[in-house]
Amino acid sequence: MLPDLADSAGTLRFASRFPGLKAATFYRDVQGLFVSSIGIGTYLGEMDSATDLAYTQAVSAALTAGVNFIDTSLNYRNQRSERSIGAALRKAVEAGDIHRNEIVIATKAGYLVPDAVPAGILSASDVVGGMHSMAPAFLRDQMGRSRENVGIGSIDVFYLHNPETQLAYISETEFLEKIRQAFEYLEKAVSEGQIHYYGTATWQGYRHSKSSREALPLEKLAGIASEIAGGGHHFRFIQLPFNLAMPEAFANRVNGENVLEIAARLGITVVASASLYQARLARNLPEEIRAKLPGTETDAQRAIQFVRSTPGIAVALVGMSNVAHVRENLALASVPPLDLDQYLSLYM
Repeated sequence: MLPDLADSAGTLRFASRFPGLKAATFYRDVQGLFVSSIGIGTYLGEMDSATDLAYTQAVSAALTAGVNFIDTSLNYRNQRSERSIGAALRKAVEAGDIHRNEIVIATKAGYLVPDAVPAGILSASDVVGGMHSMAPAFLRDQMGRSRENVGIGSIDVFYLHNPETQLAYISETEFLEKIRQAFEYLEKAVSEGQIHYYGTATWQGYRHSKSSREALPLEKLAGIASEIAGGGHHFRFIQLPFNLAMPEAFANRVNGENVLEIAARLGITVVASASLYQARLARNLPEEIRAKLPGTETDAQRAIQFVRSTPGIAVALVGMSNVAHVRENLALASVPPLDLDQYLSLYM
């Protein structure tokens, strides 16, 4: 088990190894950590040894190219993605290429994963929809499995995975009580050194208006964290899908604010998933879009550049399951993000 967590000194040291990328503002200061504005995601892929190896090689290549934000989940490829990341980390640390405190590892729990459901821990009331739980004992178990899979003593960012799933089955009042119990446990996990930060990784939760059945009340969630742990609470990350086809987090406003601005006001970092919309945006972009994204060579790079240039988004996650994808996507790292006027022109 690799010790330590990502910290300010370690992540700054990592960024300083890539002076050209640092000068191009590839790294952002979030929650005291210096993180790459492109992160590697590990969601899709076959559950076989060839894909395991390809992901391990992709993560290794991403680390070498300057990426220090890695996103995964216990249920991605039934734990295999976490294990592939672990293999890449061990190799890099043993070779002396990186130190554990230079790399931010984010993972998730919530869904019942085959071969990872603890016996004798969950009661019927702990499971919602037959597939999802935020019960503290369940989260503790899942957190331990993730730490073992990745081979790390502590997790930098631990998300509740798609908690809005439960809102299709229970009332908001019951949901918020489950959130409170989960947050109480997660603050304890921080104090025990098992995690550094926690958050919510969502698909629908922050995309729609407050009237939507699956809408998550971000301010209420932050309020619960504050009630539990005061202003020093550790609910500091949210993840949501954002891309050229799904711009709601920036475009939709309620009472004059979009969710990115609300998160910033609350001191919460936003990480974007699905930057390429599962490869749908990696080709055939309209010429008018291409013309507004200078310095890019491929449609995949253009789609990523749109996301990482969005005000309020710290990291654009991109699923990269092979080295060729890493090389193509990370060619963008030396290109500065769009300025605000350039970015806003994409909405005109």
